[in-house]
Amino acid sequence: MGRPAVDEATLKGEDHVQASTEFPQSKELSSAEHWHHMSMQLLRPELQDSAGRFHMPTLNAFGQAFRAYDAPDGERQAGVEDLYRANHIHQTFAFGQAMREKHLQFNKGLMSIWECCELLNECVDDSDPDLEEPQIQHLLQTAEAIRLDHPDDEWFHLVGLIHDLGKVLLHPLFGAEPQYAVVGDTFPVGCAFDPAIVHAELFQENPDSQNSKFSTKLGIYEENCGLDKVFMSWGHDEYMYQVMKKNNTTLPPAALFVIRYHSFYAMHQAGAYKHLMNDSDHESFRWLERFK
Repeated sequence: MGRPAVDEATLKGEDHVQASTEFPQSKELSSAEHWHHMSMQLLRPELQDSAGRFHMPTLNAFGQAFRAYDAPDGERQAGVEDLYRANHIHQTFAFGQAMREKHLQFNKGLMSIWECCELLNECVDDSDPDLEEPQIQHLLQTAEAIRLDHPDDEWFHLVGLIHDLGKVLLHPLFGAEPQYAVVGDTFPVGCAFDPAIVHAELFQENPDSQNSKFSTKLGIYEENCGLDKVFMSWGHDEYMYQVMKKNNTTLPPAALFVIRYHSFYAMHQAGAYKHLMNDSDHESFRWLERFK
């Protein structure tokens, strides 16, 4: 087996280990001691109340409501729709299995969390209608916002920092996968696509929509089987989750749940696919609600 993309020591909280490939690294991000200082600079004062708690703004960087996929047409909005069209056509059950076979060999390299963050900064997420800042800024802001609201849950702060690191699959060092194979909302494959999925109308050209095995409410699954038995569309969430499992992370199960399903908006915003969840999922779901 090759070496995992992110090493065990890093996921257990150590700041830096020897990398198999040399990556440029800025002095500002050379160690975790700069995290709080940088995060406080990046988290705007108007987003904190008098008690220092994080307040979610009502508008995104473009002056629109968050996740406004039906916002007035524009170049960025058109790009987002094109991304979801490709995603909804190509993300089949068979495609997901092929991507797992390709990427779960864990042979892409060895690096620290900070090196991975900086590598991610070279990538752009075309699926997000809300963000215009660099990816690394988004990670730091997320971690700091969680720290403000949950100061005693240190593992949760780390989840905020690393939740999107799987997007390195966009980088040439990790295969330069197309956007539709890395970013965007995730959803179960192997059963019917729920109307609550963003741009669900674009699934008409997905071959699984015409496959009787995959096009019923339960498809290949059983009622309340548990999300751990459900195959999700392939993307950065699943990849990072699998990397953490491979490295025997000491983070709690709720951390793995948040990382694996934070892009599963049809579930945690619209309540879709609850019929596949078991009691353990509902317990972990409380942390996902805090994260979003």
